[in-house]
Amino acid sequence: MFVENKTTEFKREYVEDIKNTIVAFANCDGGTLYIGVNDDGTACGVGNVDDTMLRVTNAIRDAVRPDVTMFVECRNDVMDEKAIVCVIVQRGTARPYYLQGKGIRPEGVYVRQGASTVPATDTAILNMIKDTSGDSYEAARSLDQHLTFNKAVDFFSKRKVEFGRTQMRSLHLIGEDGMYTNLAFLLSEQCTHMIKLAAFEGSKKSVFRDRQELSGSLLNQMEEAFNYIDRYNRTRAEFSGLDRLDMRDYPTEAIREALLNAIVHRDYSFSGATLISIFEDRIEFVTIGGLVKGIALDDVMLGVSALRNQHLANIFYRLRLIEAYGTGILKINECYDNYVVKPVIETTSNAFKITLPNTNFHAEEQKVQNILRTGGTTSATKKEERINTVLELCRSKGFIVRSDVEMELGVSQSTAILLLRELTDEGVLIKKGRTKNLRYYENK
Repeated sequence: MFVENKTTEFKREYVEDIKNTIVAFANCDGGTLYIGVNDDGTACGVGNVDDTMLRVTNAIRDAVRPDVTMFVECRNDVMDEKAIVCVIVQRGTARPYYLQGKGIRPEGVYVRQGASTVPATDTAILNMIKDTSGDSYEAARSLDQHLTFNKAVDFFSKRKVEFGRTQMRSLHLIGEDGMYTNLAFLLSEQCTHMIKLAAFEGSKKSVFRDRQELSGSLLNQMEEAFNYIDRYNRTRAEFSGLDRLDMRDYPTEAIREALLNAIVHRDYSFSGATLISIFEDRIEFVTIGGLVKGIALDDVMLGVSALRNQHLANIFYRLRLIEAYGTGILKINECYDNYVVKPVIETTSNAFKITLPNTNFHAEEQKVQNILRTGGTTSATKKEERINTVLELCRSKGFIVRSDVEMELGVSQSTAILLLRELTDEGVLIKKGRTKNLRYYENK
């Protein structure tokens, strides 16, 4: 007599939960399921062997994913002169196996625990994926297999790049087991990795002007994030003779490269969001995942590139979103060649940060500082004139807002902001309210 254990299971007759045991054996160390055997190990037999074998093989083929049939043998046998069915299951190579209707989650993935078949824990599922896929996040099988690619199809079509089932395999969106990979998940509408954007008043994270959270296909997040940033990339106009010169706060190409860097190089094995913060004087891009092991920041500044997400980078390359690997940081720095202020690149063990300075803000700040502090023999006079003008306007109206200073002094928005900040810091004015309701009063 033999007994049930981790690799042995008895069933008196065919029942629906037999497929749970098949999944558990394939996910663990294999095992044999005996149909027509009592719980105590004695044979009771099956009435119709052929029908039972057909029901077992159909259930395995229709209900278990990925295809586990190559690891299963179903045969008839005799025990105590009674016909039984033996289902011999080997440990599979594409774990975790799961029930198609339940998905890759505890209610669909089973393992053996002693002589019992039980749902797998989330940790056990992730460990199985890692064991079969290696350490590459993008190559691992997606936990969600019900993916849609409407944005990707449209984007590929506009770029005249084919995006059929064959291309999805060659681009590694579909693995060798025929299942969607995490790379496919990143391009699908179901992607839960996020970009969080926020615009702040001033240069500190104290007062929000606006915020937005993006999820879904990385291609859609990329477009929406760029459009969001572009709304805050103001244009400053100057005149040289009869010629008008329009200068944006940030070089557009620098924004583009910083955004693509944040999307292509982040570590998606972590669930935290990519953070993009827009201040009055700068934009910060903070990406989860430090530098790839073996690469230093000095190497990156020289154009050395070690890809964490090689297949994702290849897709962006084929879509002509990036021109070559390792050139993004160099392009960002080149965009600031003609400016005094420069981008700042910082890295830790688990994060990468790019700070783009607002070129117009710093230019205006320098002008104001020159006028108010070191602008020559007339600086004190100009400062006093500006203070008197602002105070007279404030007394006549009771309070002033930024646009009042712009109109009264004929200065740009950035200059008005800096001037009001200077007068507030010196105690000449006090401010009350926030954002659109921000008002300045004389400090009597």
